[in-house]
Amino acid sequence: MGHFERREGYRMKHTIVRKEALSAENYLIEVIAPLVVRKYKPGQFVIIRIHEEGERIPLTVSDVNPEKETVILVFQVVGKTTKELGTLHVGDAVLDCVGPLGNPSKIMKFGRVVCVGGGTGIACIYPLTRALADAGNEVISIIGARTESLLILENEITKVSTETYITTDDGSKGHRGLVTDMLEELINKYEDSGGIDRVITIGPPVMMKAVAELTRPHGIKTIASLNTIVIDGSGMCGSCRVFVEGEMKLVCVSGPEFDAHKVNFDDMMSRLTMFKEKEVQAMAYYDSKDTH
Repeated sequence: MGHFERREGYRMKHTIVRKEALSAENYLIEVIAPLVVRKYKPGQFVIIRIHEEGERIPLTVSDVNPEKETVILVFQVVGKTTKELGTLHVGDAVLDCVGPLGNPSKIMKFGRVVCVGGGTGIACIYPLTRALADAGNEVISIIGARTESLLILENEITKVSTETYITTDDGSKGHRGLVTDMLEELINKYEDSGGIDRVITIGPPVMMKAVAELTRPHGIKTIASLNTIVIDGSGMCGSCRVFVEGEMKLVCVSGPEFDAHKVNFDDMMSRLTMFKEKEVQAMAYYDSKDTH
């Protein structure tokens, strides 16, 4: 049976065995999930639910520990569920940790690969940088955040990358500006020495769109891992719908990775606001319970 216990109805107990505050907004939790660990490959995600009345939310797996049968998840506190998740401690358990879901990343020897991560997308880019390096690629990483205090997993990514560049909006660390500023410099830098064979980007949709528009005229194959709204994770609800080259795709079953040059990012960003009013109401209700 390994490290996990069973609850009523033969449900596994997904206990939190480690928790770290990576920044003021970002947390890392390590959760017992043996069935996920056995099948997981870089690029896949899980859906968690804290309790019976909880919302289902997708979280990308940042790493796994086969010996401990645990998955490592990084999340940003942006709404009611992630705020509640952030209040849990070591020894607490989440009710569900379902996965791995989605399709694994395509990992092979491409040559020179630039991985661009922004915000919590940095945690998602980390397993890819490691897998790409293991496959013999020259991995160049660009990670960006609004300010130095929000940068995460810098040391981990640096260890597996040939080069690592940091950008912050306010210039508190690394290059002052956007990840696309640094990507443009690298495109120019390597133009006469074989170029860049592939770009992988994960982060805010507006950032991924900007990366795609930058690489498009250079003909650099660019892959984006999309972070749409995902509810059931099995293709039934349709909330994660995106248009790829005019054709509707469901991120949870056809993705999460797509050719960034073919994604309709404007439609995707519009759909991300679908439940904004409900999210505000849920947070207000949760906060009101906290004060009573």
